[in-house]
Amino acid sequence: MLRELDCSPNQYARETSSVTPTTTTTTTAARATAPRRIRRLAERQTADRDALLALLDDELVGHLAAVVDDQPVVIPTGYARDGDHLLLHGSTGGGFALRAASARSTVAFSVTALDGLVFARSLFDSSMNYRSAVVYGVLEPVSDERADAALLALAERLMPGRAAEVRSTTRKEIAATRVLRLALDDVVMKVRAGGPSEQPDDGEDHAVWAGVVPLVRTWGMPEPSPLTRAGTPTPQSVVALTTDSGAERRLT
Repeated sequence: MLRELDCSPNQYARETSSVTPTTTTTTTAARATAPRRIRRLAERQTADRDALLALLDDELVGHLAAVVDDQPVVIPTGYARDGDHLLLHGSTGGGFALRAASARSTVAFSVTALDGLVFARSLFDSSMNYRSAVVYGVLEPVSDERADAALLALAERLMPGRAAEVRSTTRKEIAATRVLRLALDDVVMKVRAGGPSEQPDDGEDHAVWAGVVPLVRTWGMPEPSPLTRAGTPTPQSVVALTTDSGAERRLT
């Protein structure tokens, strides 16, 4: 699977002649090379912008990668999409994300949805159905004037409605927080969907079961914290998230 997600800014024409990139705009300051192309199974690359936005809106966690002091660093983090940008939560206390933003160095942010396991008639031919995107670019700190709105957008993405149920963020907490933006200008996306590859005359034993097991995700029952007073009602934000309608809206 990891090999299937490899990509490169420049591939030979014979490998990419039938592929179109996901990139819809050009960031000349960030890249002066050709649009990124998938190395392996290039036909799975998609330029469908709606599919990209749907993936980013479906998922809650991505992985931010950068090279710091000549060492690769990758961290998982929650995010939210704000139009044609991703919002990432950071801390003013340090971290490689802020260092990368200050240095104007290129980072990569990946988001993957596993949609199912593909059971073929051999382990070699078995696979996964997935949607995966990698965003490349330079992190931009959100200005102080827009910081509150950006933090609220992150909160509403991860826990819709929760901000109205809890106390306001203190000045100290705001001062310790930094929101970073990453433009959706330089993106590559890859998708696998469907069943195993098979043909009537493929030489396999068709008495062996083959097919797809879809992955379905739902939220579990809420678990109150030890110090939550007995009898405290479950807040509406949690009820909405864990009901059937909420679960279908948040995790597909």
